[in-house]
Amino acid sequence: MNLELALRMCEASVKQAGREGALVSVAVVDAGGHLVAFQRMDGSQIAGPALASGKAYTAVAHRMSTADLALLVVPGGDLYGLAGDRYVCFGGGIPLWEFGEGRRVAGAVGVSGGTLAQDVACAEAAAELWDGA
Repeated sequence: MNLELALRMCEASVKQAGREGALVSVAVVDAGGHLVAFQRMDGSQIAGPALASGKAYTAVAHRMSTADLALLVVPGGDLYGLAGDRYVCFGGGIPLWEFGEGRRVAGAVGVSGGTLAQDVACAEAAAELWDGA
């Protein structure tokens, strides 16, 4: 993960948000969950920065999308009760995979501010740039 790509990913997500009619915050983190780039659209929700960063961190920490993780943390789910200051377990966080000598998570993108479907679509728009990198 590098700053140039992370900034382009934020921009792709913001452009998708415009198409979706959403006002979002976007966070891109590295493999350690550390923030690399962040953008917040004018007028977006006050909670967006914390939630977007949390979704990106959660996607890295659990090596899965937060939409998939959401299904595991409900009552009766395998990870029911998972909690923490930085965990956000609903759609909008997507891990970014690196292939080579094995498969590992190289970072993640997190989006918050729209509906869950909008957040996921905006995160997917950013992740598409990773796939082409």
